[in-house]
Amino acid sequence: MRVLQDPILGPECSAMFEEGEVDDRFLMILFLTIERLRKNSSWKPYLDMLPTTFGNPLWFTDDDLLELKGTTVYRATELQFLMYSVFFLASEVCFEDFLWANSIFWTRAMNIPFPRSYVFPQVQDEKDNTFSSFNGNPESSTSIISSEELVDEKGAEVHEVEGRVPGVTSASIKGETVWVEGLVPGIDFCNHDLNAAATWEVDGKGLTTGIPYSMYLLSAGQRHLQIDKEISISYGNNGNEELLYLYGFVIDNNPDDYVMVHYPSEAIQSVGFYDSKAQLLEAQKAELRCLLPRSLLDHGFFPRDTQQKQSSHKCTVDRVSNYNWCGQRKMPSYVSKLVFPEDFLTALRTIAMQEDELYQVSSLLQEVVRLHSCYWLDQSQYCSDQAANLVKLWLVVEVMASSHLAKLVGSGGERQPTDEEVRAAIWEACGDSGALQLLVDLLNMKMVDLEEGSGTEDNDTELLQKAQSSDISEGHGSCQTNGSIMPKSMSKKRWSSIVYRRGQKQLTRLFLKEAEHALQLALSEGN
Repeated sequence: MRVLQDPILGPECSAMFEEGEVDDRFLMILFLTIERLRKNSSWKPYLDMLPTTFGNPLWFTDDDLLELKGTTVYRATELQFLMYSVFFLASEVCFEDFLWANSIFWTRAMNIPFPRSYVFPQVQDEKDNTFSSFNGNPESSTSIISSEELVDEKGAEVHEVEGRVPGVTSASIKGETVWVEGLVPGIDFCNHDLNAAATWEVDGKGLTTGIPYSMYLLSAGQRHLQIDKEISISYGNNGNEELLYLYGFVIDNNPDDYVMVHYPSEAIQSVGFYDSKAQLLEAQKAELRCLLPRSLLDHGFFPRDTQQKQSSHKCTVDRVSNYNWCGQRKMPSYVSKLVFPEDFLTALRTIAMQEDELYQVSSLLQEVVRLHSCYWLDQSQYCSDQAANLVKLWLVVEVMASSHLAKLVGSGGERQPTDEEVRAAIWEACGDSGALQLLVDLLNMKMVDLEEGSGTEDNDTELLQKAQSSDISEGHGSCQTNGSIMPKSMSKKRWSSIVYRRGQKQLTRLFLKEAEHALQLALSEGN
């Protein structure tokens, strides 16, 4: 709001923003870049208190960055530097100033809920749509992280909205609420902690602070803020990949850590029958990458705890429904133990599909379409159990296969298949073994990349232990940062890099173990 209202930058920024040429994030970074260079900036007292260097990889030296070689963060940092270098070839802005503003935004921005009438005052509604209070912890609103896109921000989870308009549903409230990313001087000085001492609220009507749409901190839960103790907030349930890339710190033994696995998009064009598989992937809305949170392991074949946590009923039902049709393939006995997202597995099934399986899918789909046409001509003719099964088969997937490549082309005005229907058909033809073998290969490749530059998980553990032992022997002690104990004898950047990459190796090893076991079961059951 301050950027759009600025007397000098405001008009042009508003025009670019309304035309969609830039987003709100870029406007904030642009504003910070310029305000820092203004000697008479009204924001100078605040800007002078902000840090000038950061711990995220964009500020790493070449030697520091080598500690991350083979990780997703390493590739993402290289890509971002490349993008910035191209941008600044045609710019008179100093790269260091822009880099500072970029880091200030991503390490401090919060995602804040406001009524639309506040964000867009020119279209104020005469009715009082003000929401009096938003209560929640900042948390990540973007969980997908990859070498192509590593973005996130501190957000707020709306736990409760008071003073709602009578008769307005939650869906329409969502439309009346605009989430604004911005800096909040004061609150943005709070560090992250898993056991946060405070949360924050938006005081819509100013009943608490006396200023409408202001923000304030309050004790989290039943805890009371203590004198001389640091006030921390939660940045959300983020893995070390996000924490390091965006904020420049990690948490040792992070319970929210995850590993990202992806099938390279450029490799798909080299697989057999690429055109048909590309159509199938599109029809299924298949995902070529997935995040594997540590928490998934609690529901797998080798749970971390001796007493396995009860898996989610919804997860089991969703997975079972994808197999629940009248084909010849039996439902796997291991289905409730698979920890890998079905969206990703269905993509791998399609990519791994062999020529004979394409023929099988083609024949199956042509028969389905033919039976479907006959069924609607005289529904009563198909009341036997066998016919009922064939009708169910059509309900699973209704496509027209014009060749053995199983092109997804409907005939006439026929309904195109849903993604669930296509997934079930491919499952019937392919089973799991091809997809799981491909998954094992991807995880093995990821482990090779992770270990190539820095060695094994045990090597990383040994480095951290040596640093701790050195502190003890030399009487340095250690320091606590963001809820983690960091040795003083090792630089923060190196310690963060080792903790992050060790976690990636550990999770890759554990998920590889899950995938290998699932593959053996699939092969033994003929799937």
